[in-house]
Amino acid sequence: MLETSARLLRLLSLLQAHREWSGPDLAERLGVTPRTVRRDVERLRELGYPVHSSPGTAGGYQLGAGAALPPLLLDDEEAVAVAVGLRQAAYGGVEGIEETSVRALAKLEQVLPDRLRRRVGALTTFTVPMRGYAGPTVDPAVLTELAGACRDGERLRFAYRDHDGGTSRRTVEPHRLVSAQRRWYLVAWDVDRADWRTFRADRITPTPPHGPRFAPRRPPAEDLAGYVSRGVSVAAYAERATVRLRVSAETAERHVSAMDGVLEAVDEHSCLLHTGAHHLDVLVIHIVLLGLDFEVVEPAALGDRIREIRDRLSRSLG
Repeated sequence: MLETSARLLRLLSLLQAHREWSGPDLAERLGVTPRTVRRDVERLRELGYPVHSSPGTAGGYQLGAGAALPPLLLDDEEAVAVAVGLRQAAYGGVEGIEETSVRALAKLEQVLPDRLRRRVGALTTFTVPMRGYAGPTVDPAVLTELAGACRDGERLRFAYRDHDGGTSRRTVEPHRLVSAQRRWYLVAWDVDRADWRTFRADRITPTPPHGPRFAPRRPPAEDLAGYVSRGVSVAAYAERATVRLRVSAETAERHVSAMDGVLEAVDEHSCLLHTGAHHLDVLVIHIVLLGLDFEVVEPAALGDRIREIRDRLSRSLG
C-alpha cells in the first residue's frame, strides 16, 4: 500500500512537471508497466484529479484544471525558489499582488520541512528590502492575459499609451514577456506596422476578444533581454552615444544596468557602452555618474559638450 501511494505521488509530480506525457514514458520513469500506469491514472481520477488522456501514437496523459487546486509537489530547491520569489513579489512592482503573495508565502512556510524553513528563515531575517518604489506598477491580471496570449499563440488587441500620453490601437502577435528592474515589456510582432515592437506592460489595456491563432515567427533576436535593453536604453532616445569604458565588461556590469545601456566586450581591459538620452547634458551626467574612466567614441558633439562642461566646472573653482 505504501509503495502504491508513493508511486501515485510520483505520478502526480510528473504530470505537474510537463504539459503531456506518453504512457510508455511514464512507465519508464516509474519503473512499471503501461498497464500499471493506466490503473494509477484511474486512481488519481477517483481522488478527484482531472487527468485527461488522448488515444493513438501521438496521444498521452495531461493534468487538466479541476474544480479545486491540486497540491503541488515541489523538490527542495523548487520550494525555496518559490518562497524567495513570493517574498520578492510582496515588496511591490506588480500592482495589488503584495497581500496575495504574503498569504501564499504564509501557507507555504507552514508546510515546509524544518530544514527548508531554516533556509527561508535565514533569507527573511538577514535580507532588508528597500521599500518605497514609486515607479509604474502592472495589474497582475494584465500580465496573466499577456502571458496567456504568448503561450497560446493568439493575436492580442490592446490600447497602448505612449510616452507623451497619446493612445493608439494595436493588434500584435505576442512572443515573450521580459522583466527588467520592476518593469515588464511585451515583445511582439505589430501586425499593422509589419515589424517587431516592444511595449511597456503598464501602458497596455487589453481589449478582448483576442485571436485568431498564428504561426510563431522567428524572434527578432536570440537574446531577447539584450534586445529589449537596447530598445529601451538606446533606440528609444533622440541622442545616442557609444563610449569606451576602461574596464572589462565583467567589471562594467556591476555599474551598468540593463536600463542604462548595452555593453559590448572589447578585451580584458575595456568594453563599449551603447546608451541614449533625450538630451546631451543628460548623457554626460549619466556617463559620469557611472564612476568609470571612459572616452567618447561617438558622437563628436558629446565630446564637445563634455569639454564645455569641464571648462565651466574649472571656472567655478576659480
